[in-house]
Amino acid sequence: MPEPISTTGAILRAANVIVAASVTVFGVRLDIDPALLIAGLFGAIAGILLLNSVPGSDDTWREMIKLGRRRIFVAVCSALTAGYSTPLVLSFGNVSQSLLLGGAFVVGAGAQQVLAMAIRKLSKPDPAAPAAPAAASP
Repeated sequence: MPEPISTTGAILRAANVIVAASVTVFGVRLDIDPALLIAGLFGAIAGILLLNSVPGSDDTWREMIKLGRRRIFVAVCSALTAGYSTPLVLSFGNVSQSLLLGGAFVVGAGAQQVLAMAIRKLSKPDPAAPAAPAAASP
């Protein structure tokens, strides 16, 4: 073990701090950068507020509680999506690492729309649901 005052000791100590900055849930290390999670969460909140991706239906207190729960769930899922997929998306585009936090913000904001579109596309339509009316042709 190197001397704690030496340069090598300082570098090893700094490396341990950097490696330790990872998210752990129930004892499982998730290998997500916390900065990406925070940027994705802010992007998700911006997407919810500006794009109204989780619209409210009623103005009763029960509906407002349900709406708050849905918005929290969507924000957390968007942040996790941004945390995992931003490094992957940026590696395909050959962009610099300086755009990582901005990319996480954009992925967090857009994840709601992309995930909803993917779920609609992959899920089978409900046979009991009425079909959408066809557009009238002139």
